[in-house]
Amino acid sequence: MASQPTTSIDVNRALAIWADYQKHHEITPLLNRAAGIEPISGRIWFGKSGLDIRDQMLAEGIDAPFYCVRVGYDYYLRKRACRTSEPISDICAIRG
Repeated sequence: MASQPTTSIDVNRALAIWADYQKHHEITPLLNRAAGIEPISGRIWFGKSGLDIRDQMLAEGIDAPFYCVRVGYDYYLRKRACRTSEPISDICAIRG
């Protein structure tokens, strides 16, 4: 069954659920983990990545869109522009 597209109402609801969760739970041990918030049921899953959360949901038979955020941040992933002429392998070796 195909999932319904996520709306801004779903995102706002997910953000409200996440804010409420943080008020009532200690999230320090979960820093840098991914949190997946399903806005319809209000459930929250934690995992190493958004794909890990998706696998958990599918294992439970849940096929619904969810909002993903990195615990301790207000985003899941930031895309950085790479403004260098160095080959990627050299950059990775330097930054380790």
